[in-house]
Formats: sequence, C-alpha cells, structure tokens
Amino acid sequence: MSIDIGGIAVPDSSLAKQVTEFVRETVTPLLFNHSARVYYWGALAGRERGLKFDRELLYFGAMFHDVGLMKDYSSDTERFEVDGANAARDFLKSHGIGQQDIDTVWTAIALHTTPGIPVHMHPVIALVTAGVEMDVLGLTYDQYQNTERDAVVSAYPRGGNFKEEIIQAFYDGIKQKPDTTFGNVKADVLTDKDPHFHRGNFCSVIRCSHWPS
Repeated sequence: MSIDIGGIAVPDSSLAKQVTEFVRETVTPLLFNHSARVYYWGALAGRERGLKFDRELLYFGAMFHDVGLMKDYSSDTERFEVDGANAARDFLKSHGIGQQDIDTVWTAIALHTTPGIPVHMHPVIALVTAGVEMDVLGLTYDQYQNTERDAVVSAYPRGGNFKEEIIQAFYDGIKQKPDTTFGNVKADVLTDKDPHFHRGNFCSVIRCSHWPS
C-alpha cells in the first residue's frame, strides 16, 4: 500500500508502478518493505534538509538497492551493491531512461553502504543512503516525527525481528563471495555469521603487494 505523508508518496507514474511490481516479484517481503521504507525515510530527510530531488529517481534507487542480494541478480565477483546497481541500470535502460539519470541511480545504489561519501553528492545519492541508515541503523531516528515513523512502519511493517532478519538476508546474499566484502561493512556480517571467515586486512594487502617497498 502507498501512503501520503505531507505530500510524500510513492510516485504514481507507469514506470514507478512497473518498478514496484518488478521488485515485489524479485525480492523477499522483508526486503520489499525495507526498500519502500528507505524511500520514505530518504524523501522525508530530503524535505527536512530542503533538498531538491527527483522523487522517481529516489524511488528507483531505494527499491533496487538490495536486488543484488537475490541469487538471480548476484554475480560471482561483484559487490552486491554493484549487482543491484547493474540490475537497476538494465531495467531503466530498457525503459528508455536517459543515461544521466541512470548514472545517478546506479551511483546511489552502489554507494549505499559507503558511509561519509554519499552525503556530499547528488541529492538522490545522498538520500538513498540516508534512508538505508535510518531503516537499518536508526542513525537519524530522532529526526523523524512519531507520526511519520508510525505511518511508514504501519504501511510497510518491519516485523518482530527485523534486525536479525536483515542481517541474515545480507549474509545469505554475500556468503558465496566473501572477497567482495573487503573494505566494506558487509565484512562485519560475515564475521558475525561465519566463524571460518577471515576478514581481509588492508595493511596486509599493502605489505604483500608487488612493490618492493
């Protein structure tokens, strides 16, 4: 269901509806609801910050941001964020979206687990990350009104054990390619779930490189 919070709602264009159906059929209910909440948190944050942004592009980025966790869209060697960005790129390109807008959505998805950088970029890129950080980490929880939080979670429920379920979803999507977590936060997920996982060490990589000194 779509809700309207102070004029913020899911875009009602034909393409947005197709994105909704594609993502609903592609990801789990847990990830679908999470992605929809990410859109609302991001849009509300953008309104609060006084940013001008294309709500459709924000919606596309939010809805596709975890598609790379799904087996059918998961490559053997790319980070799941890149897989999701590539899925969004291919979908939007097939529907005639311009390259500049595709690049914005691609970057928003690819960087959504890279803290500290998206906030300085295009509003759509910044707000996808803002929505993810709110829904998964609660970093800006107090910046939303109680009525806003209640409305979004009522429309797109988190469930009774969202925190552990989302960690499990991340693990299920990346456990077959642990090397792709080097240098990003998903290494923490593997450390938590897999006792045999050995985190890549940046300093060790430098010391083992081909450079003589």
